Amino acid sequence: MLKWILTGGLVPPLLMVCGLYFLCYLKFQPLRSPRKMWKALRTPAPEGGVSPFRAVMLALAGTLGVGNIVGVASAIRIGGAGAIFWMWVSALVATVLKYAEILLAVSHRREHKNGFFGGAYYYIKDCFTSHKMLRTATVISGVFALLMIIDALGMGCVIQVNAISSAFEGVLKLPTWITGIILAVLALPVIIRGSKGISALTELLVPIMTAGYLILSVAVLILRRDTVGEAFASIFREAFSAESMGGGVIGFLTSRALRIGTMRGLLSNEAGCGTAPTAHAAAHTSSPAAQGVWGIFEVFVDTILLCTVTALVILVGFPNAELFENDAIMTAIRAYSSVLGGWSEWFFCAAILCFGYATVLCWANYGLESLAFLTRKPLAKYLYLLALGICIFVGAITAPESVWNISDFAIAALTTLNLLMLVLMRKEIKQETEKYFHKKSKGTAD
Repeated sequence: MLKWILTGGLVPPLLMVCGLYFLCYLKFQPLRSPRKMWKALRTPAPEGGVSPFRAVMLALAGTLGVGNIVGVASAIRIGGAGAIFWMWVSALVATVLKYAEILLAVSHRREHKNGFFGGAYYYIKDCFTSHKMLRTATVISGVFALLMIIDALGMGCVIQVNAISSAFEGVLKLPTWITGIILAVLALPVIIRGSKGISALTELLVPIMTAGYLILSVAVLILRRDTVGEAFASIFREAFSAESMGGGVIGFLTSRALRIGTMRGLLSNEAGCGTAPTAHAAAHTSSPAAQGVWGIFEVFVDTILLCTVTALVILVGFPNAELFENDAIMTAIRAYSSVLGGWSEWFFCAAILCFGYATVLCWANYGLESLAFLTRKPLAKYLYLLALGICIFVGAITAPESVWNISDFAIAALTTLNLLMLVLMRKEIKQETEKYFHKKSKGTAD
């Protein structure tokens, strides 16, 4: 029971409760104002600054990982096709949490000569400082930053690299240690350049890898177009059956398989974790609420778009995909290759490389920013980079169970602390939301 709690057993229900609370508290803003959301997405950044689009591409690099594939395959295995419906529901609830944490990050960020920087640890510190709780502010924000560093080395590095090396070994027969060396050579020079170098690369890499994955998925669905309608129908038909509701709702909240799938996928879209605000805080934006809207876009791309097409490909790929029901990655690979042929396994390996590599870069940046919050000493940065290089190589060779447990604990603790802060700072979130959307809606109706 203690291990279940420490490794995230309470996180899914906490997310659902907090998400529903904020949807009601904000009166379903900004979701009920789609035209204003669209205007926020189209707002350009000042010349020379980090654009909102570049910031969201960096954040997406952290969310679009192998966890998407694992989470979807696990949901279908536990609850059947109907579990996907409840995944959509949970994503809808989660959007407001992503919006709220990004809004706070932009409101409480700092500025230096190279631009803006920030993260959840800054609004945590500011919140307690404003209530004269200086020691609490230092301790809680410091713990949050330390947990971010731990998760950057564990979930953001070891686990992602291990997924890449496993796919390469299984399909390409490439020794895992070679994969480790290749990834270290590809990642470390970019990471050393800092957030600007990482965000510049992810701005190019994320749209390309997302488009490539979508093209491959759409190709499968076109070739199996006669079964797509039935796949959709099965999602809705089974959504309210006892088995699917158990897998999709009760399973999502309590079962070990979906809990671990959820935690290891960083809750798929990272909504409520307090991690993505680190990327968004750097954006040159007209309003905290406007940047928060990009968080909603992030959830849409991650869960509604990519998770849905993955689910449909797996569903139309039965029964071939079913042969690997105990291996989520191989379930997805077989679903694609059973329709497109063996060459698609090579493409899928490339996709896993891109997703995992982008996640490593993004989380390395989160770790660097968190370290900078704790200390500005150059030695600390060098030690962090050394530890990151070691983790890349170790992750390629093996992923110890202890790494999974530590990562699960870190992300569970991050999420719990962050959700608490969102509730404590709810009035500020509401004020910024009303300020932006009231101004935008003057003289218009949605």
